[in-house]
Amino acid sequence: MQPADGGVDGDANGGVEVSPKLQWNQRSEAKERPTIAEPMTVATAIVLIIQTSEAQICLPKKHEALFVFGDSLFDIGNNNYINTTTPYQANYPPYGITFFKYPSGRFSDGRMIPDVVAELANLPLPPPYLHPGNPDFSYGVNFASGGAGALVETAQGYVVDLHTQVRYLKKVKEVLREKIGEEEVEALIRRSVYLINIGSNDYGALLDVSNSTVTFLPVDKQQYVHFVIGNLTIAIKEIYELGGRKFGFLNVGYIGCSPAVRVLKNNGRTCLEELTAIGRLHNIQLSKMLLKLNKHLNGFKYSLHDFYAAQSQVILYPSKYGFKGGSGGCCGSGPYRGRDACGGNKGIKEYELCDNPNDYIFFDARHPTDKASQHFAQLIWDGNHTLNKPYNLKQLFQLSSQ
Repeated sequence: MQPADGGVDGDANGGVEVSPKLQWNQRSEAKERPTIAEPMTVATAIVLIIQTSEAQICLPKKHEALFVFGDSLFDIGNNNYINTTTPYQANYPPYGITFFKYPSGRFSDGRMIPDVVAELANLPLPPPYLHPGNPDFSYGVNFASGGAGALVETAQGYVVDLHTQVRYLKKVKEVLREKIGEEEVEALIRRSVYLINIGSNDYGALLDVSNSTVTFLPVDKQQYVHFVIGNLTIAIKEIYELGGRKFGFLNVGYIGCSPAVRVLKNNGRTCLEELTAIGRLHNIQLSKMLLKLNKHLNGFKYSLHDFYAAQSQVILYPSKYGFKGGSGGCCGSGPYRGRDACGGNKGIKEYELCDNPNDYIFFDARHPTDKASQHFAQLIWDGNHTLNKPYNLKQLFQLSSQ
């Protein structure tokens, strides 16, 4: 576990092997744990391509971009292109059955929250950074990786951790520097928004479900949260040093009430309050940390969305928000479809699929449907001060950067 006041050696621990043979909608057949290595990303290839061109591209004046970091709540397909295992991927049916009509790698029937945020900001959908098709980074890029945490040790070797995601941003900045020039790239980086969601997997890793019982690993929970917040703080400061000034954050959601967690206790009849309580500890420390950064980092601006409150309200009162049920998933097996079996590629072959994902908050055992992502993204974008402090994301986009 990395100390809160120490660095993280991403070269040694943070990378995962990229599989160049994987295509956009193909599933990795790898069965072995991936080796840790510096990924051969498309950024290097793009630099070479751009360097062969004599012309530089001029972006629209005051053009902004959206850079996305995080876990499976934000992953739009990066895990398609790393050597991992199918529990960390969603590039097979029935994922993607509604909006995109094919399994893009999103853990949903359709869009994820950052997709809808980009639409609301009148931006193209940010491409997954690891996509081998030479994506355009001019309007942003998505670095998120399903299963990732702020701690390098969370799902280590299977995912792209937060520190490595930030290192990828450094490479993107170099690509853009070659493409649009030094002055333009510095201005673009400063006026863009950096949207981050991380932490849930770090706390889920504390669960020990051996022998059909649920216990927690014997750690000091306050200290563990301190480590997670510390690593997130390091990542924020690294983005700030690169020139980033406007940050959007989601706090940890109602993690003890996802179908996957519910089924661990009383056959799904109740939430796992002990896990939810750890999320609340995280949210308290996150708020304090951001207030501190706001005082000490010149020009630092942020929007903190209370995802815990937004998600808990929908789960507890689903009909109020147009959903028929808040406890179960659309795709999965077992009670509340909480067994992580959607697609039949995660060790359990048999699974159920609902008739209409729009009736559900959760598509699989953990992740929101397209309809739920639209709901949450709208609250993040222009929700009131109760859910977004000190700004909502729309206001953050409109703020000038120093």
